Amino acid sequence: MNRNLQNKLFYTSVGFAVILCSLILLFLFGIIIWNGLPAISLDFLTNSSSNFGASGGIFYQIFGSILLIIFAALICLPIALGTAIYKSEYLKNESVHKLINTLIYSLNGIPSVIFGIFGLIFFVNLLNMGISWFVGSIILSMMILPTVTLSTYQSINSIPTVYRESSSALGLNKWQVIVQVLLPQGFSGAITGLLIGIARAIGETAPIMFIATAFSGVELPSSFLEPVSALPTHILALAQQATNPAALQNAWGASLVLVILVIIFSISALFIRLRHQIVSKR
Repeated sequence: MNRNLQNKLFYTSVGFAVILCSLILLFLFGIIIWNGLPAISLDFLTNSSSNFGASGGIFYQIFGSILLIIFAALICLPIALGTAIYKSEYLKNESVHKLINTLIYSLNGIPSVIFGIFGLIFFVNLLNMGISWFVGSIILSMMILPTVTLSTYQSINSIPTVYRESSSALGLNKWQVIVQVLLPQGFSGAITGLLIGIARAIGETAPIMFIATAFSGVELPSSFLEPVSALPTHILALAQQATNPAALQNAWGASLVLVILVIIFSISALFIRLRHQIVSKR
């Protein structure tokens, strides 16, 4: 087999794989939009649910999901920035560097349900914090921490060495170089990783099901130690009422809203990444 034929077979195989993946994704989106769009209305988005979600809207579920991911981002970002800066600027031991990388990748590979069990045992049972949205935010921040850390590290580490050398030549100390040069240049990578992590976290059910959310009867929390309603657990509860057409319709509507939120965060991450690449080339 000559090289040209091998190249053609490779390109054909890759193209077929891309088309197949795109068709599967479009099929899933099409099913969700087709079934969920009839349920979407202003009342559905602004009213509270009733009858265990079979009627009413999803306002409190949307609020609860956004509350969880906002505080997860606030908890995760400083830790991820600190870890990335330490890895890039202070850590010189190659063995320790490899060990930290292994730990970060291992944390990223832990199943989400394990995070939920850890939160239930440590925060709810041992620390007696009870079921609360704040505990859920802590667990979600732990889940997205590897993604944000690696994205921030790659962004900071890709900054040319001449930036560091020029800053030091102008009299800036190590901390000033980090704050005034590296962080502004690498912050877009942190935000990109954060948005990608949030897009993943907002759709998670297992980590928050037993530690942060209630399936019904919850409105706006008045403290850090109260549960909230969230879209993933609400969809799960509605799916268990699949014999009820009204509940099933609301499940499709909530699923469509959740998918739209994920798409918004994912597109935002892509936009920030492309914008950063354009600015870097100038």
